[in-house]
Amino acid sequence: MSEPRSLSSRFGLVRMAPRDPAEPHRTASGLELFFDLVFVVAVSIASGSLHHFEADGEIVSGVGQYLAVFFAIWWAWMNFTWFASAFDTDDWLYRVTTIVQMAGALVVAAGAKPAMEHGDFGLVVIGYVVMRLAMVTQWLRAAAGSPEHRATALRYASGITVVQALWVLWWAADVEALYYVGFVVLAAAELAVPVWAERAGLTPSHPHHITERYGLFTLILLGESILASANAIIDAIDHDEKLAPLVTIAVTGLVLAAGMWWVYFARPQHERLTTMRGTFTFGYVHYVIFAAAGAFSAGIEVAIDHDTHQTDLDAAVAAATTTVPVALFVLGIWFLALRDLLPRWANIAFVALGVGIGASALGPFSLVVAAAAMIAIVVILEVTRTRTHP
Repeated sequence: MSEPRSLSSRFGLVRMAPRDPAEPHRTASGLELFFDLVFVVAVSIASGSLHHFEADGEIVSGVGQYLAVFFAIWWAWMNFTWFASAFDTDDWLYRVTTIVQMAGALVVAAGAKPAMEHGDFGLVVIGYVVMRLAMVTQWLRAAAGSPEHRATALRYASGITVVQALWVLWWAADVEALYYVGFVVLAAAELAVPVWAERAGLTPSHPHHITERYGLFTLILLGESILASANAIIDAIDHDEKLAPLVTIAVTGLVLAAGMWWVYFARPQHERLTTMRGTFTFGYVHYVIFAAAGAFSAGIEVAIDHDTHQTDLDAAVAAATTTVPVALFVLGIWFLALRDLLPRWANIAFVALGVGIGASALGPFSLVVAAAAMIAIVVILEVTRTRTHP
């Protein structure tokens, strides 16, 4: 049980003692929801740039740049989310430090387009370092306020600081031969810091709070796809000769987005956070899930471009920009939260249908087939609900 949180200093600060991981009625705070809104901007810009790359036929390059920029967005969001679950004091310094992180996220958002279109990661690195160094100050406060977690907090602070210095060197060196290799190595170093730090002692994150936060971010990402589907309706009004195909894109896009929501929230996920391995698996697999959700909205836009003759992409390639992200999303959720809860036949059917969603791009009426497969997945989840979740 943590100590009373009413302790304060003459500066109006609350000692950063750990939150109780069993605290009842723990929900996302207003500050956390405000924080998420800033990341909506960054995700929207990254998805928009991916759309332009894909529409121009630069699929491999666009996806690679998108994944790099999205890593910066996702990793900064995730680190704040887990820290806030364990040490949120909601005093004025905590709020100001969080707002500084939001400012860094806006810089990342501003740099997303030049990073993806011209390979200029200057603003992304600057914004990212601002976010991460602000996180270092939070960990130092936690080290000072929570003796039982001091070793862990100091590992976080020192590890993050070292990696940020290496990011700046990577950007400043501007060596083309080390561009991709350097990014992968430093991204791996970022991922390694929490694993190393938590071995000194686990931080007391709140399982229900964490899964709520992840669920809210998923809703934000799916909201981008709903907007893309709405754009299909708008384009349909402006292109009467293409009314039926664009309405089909809008309807199937909505069905796929609704299915993704259904799959994500089909079963509670907080039980996955009872072990260190389960916790890291939950956190890291969500990179694929979140990135796929963001790419899905770009794919809907590409489908609109294809049907209005604004891109020269082959029909199968254009469809794949939508169906492959959806497949990755549903298979990611299956791997993370559903495979141990479904009977064997349901697991086989689920995976087959998930793969079928991605492969539907190779045939006619791809989005309709993908939507039908998604409906079948939802039916499987509902049929097995009483067995897996009374």
